[in-house]
Order: sequence, then structure tokens, then C-alpha cells
Amino acid sequence: MTIVSRAFAAVAKLPAPLTGRVTVHRGLSVRARDGVILRTDLYEPAGHDDAPVLLVRTPYGRGAPSNIIARAVAERGYRVVVQSCRGTADSGGTFEPMRNEKNDGLDCIDWLKRQPWYRGAFAMYGPSYVGFTQWAVAADAGPDLKALCTTVTASSFRDPTYAGGGFSFDTVLTWSSILAAQRGPASAAVRELLRGQPKLKRGLAHATLAEADAIAVGAAVPHFQEWIRETEEGAPYWLERGHAHRVAEVTAPVLMVGGWYDIFLPWQLVDYAVLRAQGRQPRLVIGPWHHGSGALLAASVREALAFLDEHLRGGQEGKDKVRVHIGGTGEWRELADWPPAHAVQEWFLGSDGGLAPGRGPRDGRRRFRYDPADPTPSVGGPRLMGSVAGIRDNRRLEARPDVLVYSSAPLTAPVEAVGPVRAVVRTTSSTPSFDVFVRICDVHPDGRSVNICDGLLRVAGAAGDVHEVEVDLWPMAHVFLPGHRIRVQVSGGAHPRWSRNPGTATALHEPGPMTAADREVLDGSRVLLPL
Repeated sequence: MTIVSRAFAAVAKLPAPLTGRVTVHRGLSVRARDGVILRTDLYEPAGHDDAPVLLVRTPYGRGAPSNIIARAVAERGYRVVVQSCRGTADSGGTFEPMRNEKNDGLDCIDWLKRQPWYRGAFAMYGPSYVGFTQWAVAADAGPDLKALCTTVTASSFRDPTYAGGGFSFDTVLTWSSILAAQRGPASAAVRELLRGQPKLKRGLAHATLAEADAIAVGAAVPHFQEWIRETEEGAPYWLERGHAHRVAEVTAPVLMVGGWYDIFLPWQLVDYAVLRAQGRQPRLVIGPWHHGSGALLAASVREALAFLDEHLRGGQEGKDKVRVHIGGTGEWRELADWPPAHAVQEWFLGSDGGLAPGRGPRDGRRRFRYDPADPTPSVGGPRLMGSVAGIRDNRRLEARPDVLVYSSAPLTAPVEAVGPVRAVVRTTSSTPSFDVFVRICDVHPDGRSVNICDGLLRVAGAAGDVHEVEVDLWPMAHVFLPGHRIRVQVSGGAHPRWSRNPGTATALHEPGPMTAADREVLDGSRVLLPL
């Protein structure tokens, strides 16, 4: 064991190792069907010739944290294979996000099966894009695939890219910057990070979307330019790069680890629902995490080891098929399924700024102006970088004139909401295109207003008409305690998490003028809480 692997195992609360000696074979050559060489590292645990294989395919290099996790897992009796995706690290070819993961992954599996140490069974592990590489091969990998250990990911990245019909600007540009930094000198990447990523911040602040990538990374990014053009659902571009249409065919057991503040959670739960509809029983764990949470990474390894032991070594079957963290109380709860059985209670937004269950008057309205030149900022929530993600105090945001706030009276009894969340907002806009952003917060007795869940919908329609807009929020599992208040925010955006809406209904890649929108929110608007 190394000092680092021992420290990681302690922090992650991993089970005791089976061996302290791991042999690492670095830079092995795996040839893809078109001749491209995919560089691969192999971690072999001493004294475990019959070790089952865990495959990790990643675009983020084979250094930390991948090598730390691989060694820790190998010390617990697994032969770990870590491969750099095409066009990343020292693998050959060109990296085109999502396009080659199916064929390259299947070619890697074919290579596995031809190795003298292969014993007829393997599993896969990884978060985010590393989880996507699992979905890319899952339907075609054959019966040797005994388990998928997916974390904060989805089988298709198309819908998360255009969440609510908007554009997930922060996620896409930040990810593009991360990939670009990997291709340059490590010293330059560290220097930029220590300076607070000023180039990325300038790119996110830039008003012309089609120029933001060049500002953030110094040159146009091919996939960024493609994604602001290939926006249509069902487009051949995204069908070639997604695997949602094959999820129902996946028969291997699936572990899904997610976070309440993760960028992929709603679509991870769609994959879960598809598997459940086919009679499968994936294991689902959702914690109080965002995409870059260190606690999430530790939990994903810990959960994966238990899942691997069960499905590759005949270990004890896990009894809790769904386990979720409950905000407000901090407890973990086991559920029979997701979503759990629940009632739906409507909480109405009043023109006096109040929020209460039961229908109120329908003739009042509140007004605000959304100005894309000074877009309403995003504060916390599901964002890619941990430094800006997760739970935040929303009071400064709520003090802005372009954010409407609706608050309940202090609660006299706890309100527990576990399940999907939706808002129905009756609204008008002076522009033919506008966004409706809705956020639910828990207001503490000391005045702190902390975000629980939110969502956005981009709307096109005649200016001045009353639109009844249905916004799907991220799901929630939270208890609003006595003395706390439930608060709902309504605004015209959350920048840079979503790109600003110029109000003109122009395509994402087209530069053009920006028009401020005079907005109204009418009585009868409501949020539907899963009680």
C-alpha cells in the first residue's frame, strides 16, 4: 500500500484491503478497429490470479484521482484496467466527445477477453463522462459484463446540455476549459486555477455565445460550436452520440450514485425509470452532493466496492435498493422505489409576496424586468465546479429587483417533501422569447435562505399573451422544520448556469441584439410539492 492509497481508503471508509502489493503495468497498447492506439494501465493485486476485472475508460488522464482509486480497488482484490479515451492523454486519434466511446469501448472489451489473466467476468466504474462510457457499451457488452457502477452521469448528454430548452452554458464552457487545460502544460493549468480562472470567467461573462469558447480557452472549440448549432431533439448528431434508446436493453445490474445538486440528476433518474419499467432493479443512492464533491467521489468508490463484491464475488445482497439523504434533518432513508408514493400539495404564489397551500385570489400580479445585458445571476445549485455549486445563502440574490420572492409564514409543523417537483407559472412577457426560472429555498429562523431545488424553461410565444408555463425542477428530499419558512423565487434566468435569453428568439449561434423583457407573474401560479 502507498501512503496516498491508505489515506484515501481511510477518508472513503473502504473495507480492509486484501493485499498491500499491487503491480502496475503502464502505457499498454490497445488497438481500436481503425488502428488507433488507446493507452491503458493495468493494476494487478498480488496473490489474486483469479481477480475479476474492473474497467475504467476516461478522458481525464490516468493520473490522480484515477490512479489513486485504481490502486485502492486493486488492493481489495480486483484487477483494474484504466484506459484513456481516444485523443486524450497519450492515446491516439482525436477526441470527439461521445462519438467513439461505443466502438472504442467494445474494442477494449474484446482486448480484455483475449488476455491470459481474464477469467470471464468484468464490471465498469466511473463518474460523469467516465459513467457515460459505461452506458456506451452496456447494451452490447454481452453476458461477461456483470455490473455497471455509474455516478453522476446519464446515458445521453443531449437533454442535460439543453436543460429546459435553454443552454447549459456554464457546464459546457467549463468542461471545455477543463479539457483544453489537460492538453497544455500542467504549470499553466495550475497557474490559471490559482488565479481564479480569469479566462473562463471572461468567457462566461461574454455576451456573444459563439465567441465565448475562444475567450475562455484561446481558440474556437469544435464541440462547443457544434453544440450551439445542433440543438434539435432527435437530430442525427445527438442520436449518434447518445445511448438513451438502448437503456431498456441493458441487463447487467446497475448502481447509480447521484447528488441532489448534480447537473445530471434528472436524466440519471430517467435512466433509472427506464430500467424499472423493464423489471430491472438498479440500486440508487442520492446524497447531499454536487458534481465535484469530494464526499461524492469517496461514496461512489465505497458503494461500488459493495456492489462489485455482490455481483462478481457472490457477496451478500444489498437490501436497500434506494437510499436517499434527507435535507433539513441529515438522515438517510431507505425507500422501496423512486419516486416514493406521495401526495401532491399545491402552494400558491400570492401577489402580496405570500406563499400558502390552497388557491388564493386570481386577479393580482407582480412585475419585474429581465435585462439580458445584466442577467440575473445563478447562485449555487447544480453547477460543474464545486467552488460555485451546491447550497448557498440566497439573500443577496433575492434582494435584486429582477427576482420575485414568495414566502410562507413560519411553519408550525414540519413539511416533508420527497419526490419530483413542478411549478406552474402564469406569466406574460413583452418579448417573444423568455425564460422562467423557479427555485425553492428553505428560510432559516436567522434569515438565511438556502436553495433546495430549481429549474428553468425557455418559452416562445406571442408577446403580451398569458402563458401557463410548467417548469420541472430538480427533485428533492427535504424536511422544512418548524420555525422555518418555504420560499419560492421566480426570475427570468440564472446566468451563467444557463445562457442569457436575448428576448429575440434567435438561434444560440447567431449574434444579435438583446432586448429587455418586462415580465408579469399572475396569481394562480403555484408549486407542486411531493408530500
